[in-house]
Order: sequence, then structure tokens, then C-alpha cells
Amino acid sequence: MRLRLLRALFDGEKNVTTLVGLTAGTQANISRHLQTLTTAGLLGRRKEGLEVFYSIADSSIFKLCELVCGSLEKQLTKQAGAFGTGPGR
Repeated sequence: MRLRLLRALFDGEKNVTTLVGLTAGTQANISRHLQTLTTAGLLGRRKEGLEVFYSIADSSIFKLCELVCGSLEKQLTKQAGAFGTGPGR
């Protein structure tokens, strides 16, 4: 879920309601993960009226996500090939 949240914020800041819609999580779960990521310094947070907006605070997150997501994609492709569901099967 934290990777999904980071990925959802790649193109700019979003409020909690938007992030709930993009990640298909519950508001309570999303808020908990956002708090953890903010406390760790990975996300920035700003309040505008009643809404809270989150954004990526540490630009190294972009490279980290590329590495992690690329690795996960390779693993899933390999698993799909082992089960005969990969490309060309």
C-alpha cells in the first residue's frame, strides 16, 4: 500500500480522498500509511482548510520506486512464465 501511495503521488500532490480512490484502500488505512511515510520524511504534508494534501518530499523516492517496482515486475513476469501464462504461451 505504501508503494501504491508513493506511486500515486509521482505526478504531484493529492488530498486523502483522491489517494483513497486511486489506491482502493480505506480512508483509515490510507491515513495511517500516510502518517508513517510523513513521519519518515518521505512525504510532505500541507493543510488547506479542512483538506490535507500530501506530496513526495524526498526526490530519491522516484529512483527507489523505480528499482522496487522494476524488481517486482520481473518477479511477477517470471512467475507468470512458470505457470504458462506469460507472453508467447
